[in-house]
Amino acid sequence: MAAAARESRKKSDDGFWDTIKVIIQALLIAFAVRMFLYQPFNIPSASMVPTLKVGDYLFVSKLSYGYSKYSFNFGLNLFGNELFKFGPIPVEGRFVFPAEPKRGDVAVFKLPVDNETDYIKRVIGLPGDRVQMREGVLYINGQAVPKQRIADFVDPTGEGYGRPIPQYVETLPNGVSYNVLDMTPNGAADNTQEYLVPSGHYFMMGDNRDNSLDSRYAQTSSQGGVGFVPYENFVGRADIIFFSIEPNAAFWQIWKWPTSIRWLRFFNLVN
Repeated sequence: MAAAARESRKKSDDGFWDTIKVIIQALLIAFAVRMFLYQPFNIPSASMVPTLKVGDYLFVSKLSYGYSKYSFNFGLNLFGNELFKFGPIPVEGRFVFPAEPKRGDVAVFKLPVDNETDYIKRVIGLPGDRVQMREGVLYINGQAVPKQRIADFVDPTGEGYGRPIPQYVETLPNGVSYNVLDMTPNGAADNTQEYLVPSGHYFMMGDNRDNSLDSRYAQTSSQGGVGFVPYENFVGRADIIFFSIEPNAAFWQIWKWPTSIRWLRFFNLVN
């Protein structure tokens, strides 16, 4: 009897440690994927509406542009207190399959003024481009970007709270098309100077043109602009929405999921 009891305890202990090993292995795999391949991000503001909405959770491909010193930043926060922080790593430039962002990409980057805050915008201007807004129309290298009016954008719980917002399809010179909003005629950034994008930098804009602090605003502006974004500040390209919930609920508020989850946005590609 005693031997049988010992054998039973041994099997129980072995099963417990096997479970611990599986959990550790799963965590290591998840950590490796997050560190080197895909990093999850959530959308906290309406600057990329209608493409991305507040409450969207998406995967960002870190291999799309290769790695830089900002690719491996991560930390641990508890109740608003930073317990642990790693990065940036002490290297310059990009490495491991470096590739340049393409015009029209939706990309996550580190805000140049602090190199810490994550922003997400669309790549509009490439190095050497001349970019300008004239009466709400985007010009690249002196040519107006085609802009076609489509049905108004209406979101009962999000941007505009049910008010129809003029919506357009914009088509960049490389053929990439996407929807943009024009909430306010002659808005603050509907008429700008002509910007010459420096070498090694990019001009970024939000699709919600009148509600986006982007490269149209200088880094030194009172609004806290983005300015030109250095190549090495890119974290990755936004690829797919894996979860989406209305702004009135948080990811962890499971009891609100039945009425707040936006099922139709699951697994949508980011274009």
